Amino acid sequence: MENIKRFNSFAEFYPYYLSEHSNSACRRLHFVGTSLVISILAFAIGKGAWMLLLALPLVGYGFAWVGHFFFEKNRPATFQHPLYSLLGDFVMYRDMILGKVPF
Repeated sequence: MENIKRFNSFAEFYPYYLSEHSNSACRRLHFVGTSLVISILAFAIGKGAWMLLLALPLVGYGFAWVGHFFFEKNRPATFQHPLYSLLGDFVMYRDMILGKVPF
């Protein structure tokens, strides 16, 4: 059985999260998925198309998991740390836009 790493805060988790995203193709797929999530969310709210919200996990996790399974060759942090991982996606997205994390 796999050991689950324990984190006391998101600040403690985020360096681990980044280490699990060392492959640029994986990071780029995360960026595409997160961009689509933000776009679909904005469109769904703007148009009142609430059924589109069902697509959010498929789009967001679909791109991310392809990155992990085929490029990064690791298990997504989502499986062990779902809330920190979700927050990590958006923080890494911001950090990529700001140039703190490379594309």
